[in-house]
Amino acid sequence: MAKGLLVFQSDFGNSDGAVSAMHGVANSVKLGIPIYEITHQIPQYNLWEASYRLLQAINYWPEETVFVSIVDPGVGSDRRAVVAKTANNHYIVTPDNGTLTHVHASIGITAMREIDESVNRLPNSGESHTFHGRDIFAYTGARLASDIIQFEEVGPALEIADIISLPFKKSIIQDEVIYGNIDIIDKPFGNLWTNISRDLFRQIANEHGDSFEVSIKTDGRTVYNNIMTFGRSFADLHIGEPLVYVNSLDNIGIAINQGSFADAYRIGTGTNWEVVIGKAPRIIYE
Repeated sequence: MAKGLLVFQSDFGNSDGAVSAMHGVANSVKLGIPIYEITHQIPQYNLWEASYRLLQAINYWPEETVFVSIVDPGVGSDRRAVVAKTANNHYIVTPDNGTLTHVHASIGITAMREIDESVNRLPNSGESHTFHGRDIFAYTGARLASDIIQFEEVGPALEIADIISLPFKKSIIQDEVIYGNIDIIDKPFGNLWTNISRDLFRQIANEHGDSFEVSIKTDGRTVYNNIMTFGRSFADLHIGEPLVYVNSLDNIGIAINQGSFADAYRIGTGTNWEVVIGKAPRIIYE
């Protein structure tokens, strides 16, 4: 097993010393601990994106890797600080505020413990209540990754049913029309990544080059409707042409070849951004 790897993500950015402070705390636990990053560019307070970025990365890391995810608009409140164990034997150290939504729905959480701050908190930090990323989460994550504590020593066990989840929908197919939502923007390119799996899409798609009618709606309003091609890659289309494709997570993406779809049509993310994909109507010329 690869326990010992520590992976951070946050909405802190890289313009000050916050990320460095977390690295310092982890190294004070174990000098030279291997630390990596998913990103520190999560939009501030955006729990949905924090949740998705965990799902995007986690399965590509060895078992027992410890992830520390800190997007924490409720820092200092009574929201719980937890460590979750996934069905694929990874650990996530995080506020229980919705950050676990995508991993819980798509991979599964098998156990969760509340961090006992009387044991698992940076010494002499008890009077500070605004930087739990450093004082609680980075510290606990480093102790877990370094085998100083085991999962059972994090704190008391919690019920899986009590995990805080954001509103979440799964894609469905009805009468050869697929309904899903825009999960995330593929930055910096501006492609739309949906929650529609390749397997579901293949129920209506026979081969690359097929045409599909794609609609994007939000709050009952259609913001985009057009016919586009199912491309194997961006190179299958001319520059500026739209396409649907299978992205790196084996889900359906929507893009403009060498353009930003999100910027062109001001597309957002989440369950209120619906995407509808059906076979393009056949045009009969008489």
